[in-house]
Amino acid sequence: MAEIFFDNICKTFPGGVEAVKDFTLTIHDKEFMVFVGPSGCGKSTTLRMVAGLEEITDGTIRIGDKIVNDVPPKDRDIAMVFQNYALYPHMTVYQNMAFALKLRKYPKQERDKRVHDAAKILGIEELLERRPKALSGGQRQRVAVGRAIVRHPAAFLFDEPLSNLDAKLRVEMRAELKRLHATLETTTIYVTHDQEEAMTLGNRIVVMKDGVIQQCGAPLEVYNSPTNRFVAGFVGTPPMNFFAGSLTGDDGDLWFDEGSFRIRLEKQQADHLGSWTGRDMICGVRPEAMGLVGDGRFAGRDNTITVRVNVIEPFGESMDIYVATPKHPHIVARTEARSDIEPDQNLKLHLDMSRIHIFEPGDMGANLSRKGEPAVV
Repeated sequence: MAEIFFDNICKTFPGGVEAVKDFTLTIHDKEFMVFVGPSGCGKSTTLRMVAGLEEITDGTIRIGDKIVNDVPPKDRDIAMVFQNYALYPHMTVYQNMAFALKLRKYPKQERDKRVHDAAKILGIEELLERRPKALSGGQRQRVAVGRAIVRHPAAFLFDEPLSNLDAKLRVEMRAELKRLHATLETTTIYVTHDQEEAMTLGNRIVVMKDGVIQQCGAPLEVYNSPTNRFVAGFVGTPPMNFFAGSLTGDDGDLWFDEGSFRIRLEKQQADHLGSWTGRDMICGVRPEAMGLVGDGRFAGRDNTITVRVNVIEPFGESMDIYVATPKHPHIVARTEARSDIEPDQNLKLHLDMSRIHIFEPGDMGANLSRKGEPAVV
């Protein structure tokens, strides 16, 4: 087990395409770190540079006390689990799991012990004599993980390992991987485009876009205090709602004016953002921070907006209501389930003003309402 250090890592492909730019990060010993972002953001390229499968254009990667820029993959003391499992079809499960140990000339007794120990942890002892074609997707995934476990590496690298599984099995395997990390306490880097996986698995998550780290922090920190509009819109299901408008002052209060509605900011927000009065801004609101009149979560709230219902998606105790204002046709609110809401109906929604975010204009606009950070003009 070891820390992993990235110092100003860059990767440029032929033709001048910059896949990763100035990537600087420390992954702590025993930490489960998740790289998340849209396709093409550089997360898998970064992982492959750690594994030694991609050359580093510039910068330094260190695993523990050892700089590994020019170290062959087999000598980096890491184990990687791929998206397609990469199992040898002609070998049994036992042979697949023991293969790397055999190449390293471990004694047969030691190989046997490690394979059976890993199989017991993963609950696949009864599968050891089967071949991959006789296994389900979830079983193949466990075998791929087991093959990594037997190595006792300094770090695990996972490259979208659950993307080929169905939805139910993905949830089960997420829990399995979390339990496994708690048991083994091995430093882990996990790459995914699925922000739900990132939120549920990581001790910390790194949100990437265009090869650049946008934010790094604990999942709830990133969710509740996104650094910019991209992070706010990417992390969260359903995604955050965004309203274009401006900040206006009136009788000592600060308001966000969308055009078809106006909401008053709380005093702390007004004090923090007062210097931006008169500027065009983007207001961001999570779906669960919007509620129907009568919802007990919003008792006493006086900021409301009038919307028209488009679609209702019930989920048992809760439901998502897709609504529109005259200026913004795609808004979603997550509320308690009710049977008296219908499409084309006009509703009033309360907004929890303590949970709104004010962003600068633009797709990458900074979050001006982050707590503890001054909103400097």
